[in-house]
Amino acid sequence: MKKDKQQSFLRKPYDRRLCFYLILLLAAYCILPTASFAARMQSRAALVMDASTGKILYAKNPDLKCLPASTTKLMTAIVTMENADLNDVVTISSKAAHVPPHRAGFKEGDRVMIDELLHAALIGSANDAAVALAEAVAGSEERFVELMNTKAIEIGATNTRFINANGLPGPGQYITVHDLAKIMDYALRYKKLKAIIGTRVTEVSTMGGNTKLIRNTNRLLWSEEDLVGGKTGYTNKARHCFVCAAERKRDTIIVALLGSPSRRNLWKETEFLIGRGFDVMEDRETPTVYLTKADYTGTARSKRSYRRHGRSRIKKVPRRVVSTSFLKLIRTLALPAPRPSTD
Repeated sequence: MKKDKQQSFLRKPYDRRLCFYLILLLAAYCILPTASFAARMQSRAALVMDASTGKILYAKNPDLKCLPASTTKLMTAIVTMENADLNDVVTISSKAAHVPPHRAGFKEGDRVMIDELLHAALIGSANDAAVALAEAVAGSEERFVELMNTKAIEIGATNTRFINANGLPGPGQYITVHDLAKIMDYALRYKKLKAIIGTRVTEVSTMGGNTKLIRNTNRLLWSEEDLVGGKTGYTNKARHCFVCAAERKRDTIIVALLGSPSRRNLWKETEFLIGRGFDVMEDRETPTVYLTKADYTGTARSKRSYRRHGRSRIKKVPRRVVSTSFLKLIRTLALPAPRPSTD
């Protein structure tokens, strides 16, 4: 009899509406933490990935095509590792010596070991070193770029196209944070590269004895204890970019950001995402992926279909995040739920 009265109560339109409004209030409470987190992300695209499985732990616009800036040099280093002897000596060409900054300061005619050039390119983000590596490996930067793009496809970075070895801006150049994370994950297979990107300060020398002090452009090496290493990037068009790896206990995550408005914001968001990534790994947070209409407007977008990764949920929203908790609550109570916006 009591059960019949409860069912009769829920059949009344007024009471159904009351229940629905209560659900909305609970949903708003669930949305607040996720929306607050989304509001902090000023980078155009960001991603956290489990290095061991490739699972996405968090992402904002994972397939938005952005400019890579000097994160390009990670691929330059990979191709060099697989096609050159690090003990070989390179003669710096006029093109390499006069490439636009940032440079290590090598002069035309300087003779430098490939190992030294790798340190200069990855630690000091030296454009002259990157061009010299390209010419040493392939005879010309143009032929080297072909190797870079071929390697990107082999790695699975299919939404990436390089046009040079250093990341200076130009037409037809793009990358996504998902691809950038894959490239970093691949680079970590080489103990040499892993050691270089984790080096704070070093010296590089020419065969003539000219020594240059190189300081890492990655400031987090001095403050983030979980950090393995990373690669920075910046141009006026690309804005501030970064990709890094972090380890905690036996877990390794990759964090990639593109299009951050400032270097200060870049470091702040990276630290936040490292913490977020390990929280997901330890089941304290739920994986989240969302898209922002404002960032995709007027930008070529990947046609790759989205799929769920574990417990993650894919969202498409104009300027906010729809909490996964809201959707779960609606399903549990078996009431009609408004569909999240896909505009």
